[in-house]
Amino acid sequence: MNTPLAEALSAVLLAAVLAWAVVRPFGLPEAVMAVPAAGIAVATGAISLDHARAEAERLGPVVGFLAAVLVLAHFCDVEGLFRACGAWMARWAAGRPVRLLTAVFALASAITAVLSLDATIVLLTPVVFATAARTGVRPKPHVYACTHLSNTASLLLPVSNLTNLLAFAASGLSFTRFAALMALPWLVAIGAEYVVFRRFFARDLAAAAPLGEDSGEPPRLPLFALVTVGCTLAGFVVASAFGVEPAWMAAAGALVLAGRALVRRRATPLTVVRAAAPSFLAFVLALGIVVRAVVDNGLADVLGRVLPGGTGLPALLGIAALAAVLANLINNLPAVLVLLPLAAPAGPGAVLAVLLGVNIGPNLTYAGSLATLLWRRIVHQHEHGVDLGEFTRLGLLAVPSSLAVAVVALWGSLQIL
Repeated sequence: MNTPLAEALSAVLLAAVLAWAVVRPFGLPEAVMAVPAAGIAVATGAISLDHARAEAERLGPVVGFLAAVLVLAHFCDVEGLFRACGAWMARWAAGRPVRLLTAVFALASAITAVLSLDATIVLLTPVVFATAARTGVRPKPHVYACTHLSNTASLLLPVSNLTNLLAFAASGLSFTRFAALMALPWLVAIGAEYVVFRRFFARDLAAAAPLGEDSGEPPRLPLFALVTVGCTLAGFVVASAFGVEPAWMAAAGALVLAGRALVRRRATPLTVVRAAAPSFLAFVLALGIVVRAVVDNGLADVLGRVLPGGTGLPALLGIAALAAVLANLINNLPAVLVLLPLAAPAGPGAVLAVLLGVNIGPNLTYAGSLATLLWRRIVHQHEHGVDLGEFTRLGLLAVPSSLAVAVVALWGSLQIL
């Protein structure tokens, strides 16, 4: 295929895949469009078979890691971890909206960092709805916090987000060094989001809540799940020190919790497979191939000319801003796949600046990340409307402020560490 046709076809295929992921006609999974699109790209020569195979091999370990983390998060829910979180939030807030918002920020940030953003979207958001109803407060600020923090609070660990796993592989950093460099950006970005939320939702947070009914004894804290998650995190650190892929630790933690559920007959093998979300994993692999086709056919050259070089503060700000814009144009997963090969030669600072842009930037639009699209569906299932204008106004306040302070914090961390 000649270059103009290859450019046009690869761009059309990517647009079709992303549009399908946004709309999801008839509730069909994203892979229904992505897998055939990847096949068309290979069959027509828009991407060579060797490049497609290389992209699949590069993404394979990342996808395996993602599957293990999804299983781990699912069986934490089966153990009752999220019900216990909801009970704790309700008791600690005691009907005061500001305290509930603080509790949601704390829990969503911790859950996103440790169990990935999918756990916050899929498992914590319904708990926040139930907690708001139980305490009688307006749910909007707390539910919006779930989607913002599923993106912003996913900066801390390589396991917090699929984009992190990709950046971790490209950065050459150890698990602990990655976390050390991202700790300060993570904290200041969450702090900036909290300040924006307090001001933006001041009226909702000032509304008095009626006295809720006593829900009785709180659910038992699932110590087994907590210990398993703690051991898994410790395993990541130890594995990184010895050069062992962290995916093995994630798989071990997932097997422990899944095995316990199977033995106690609280799950079946099919349940475990479904928890790994195989259709979503197929979507990630197929999307990677389609994006590689777009990159091979000219996008890399265009972005390479505008991507700032170096790791000084102005360059990091420019890299993060470009990544944020690209994430909102083509979704954050394709954006990170495109930008990482271009940023990696400049060193880990540039790679982490890309990560800041593709993780914080998607809070500006619905299409910025798959997590935000999934959050919108969950909110609609709870018959709670989401106003596009309000969502965008909140993003216009939160994204620039949190992204700017996070980049400055990253630059400072790079100087110190």
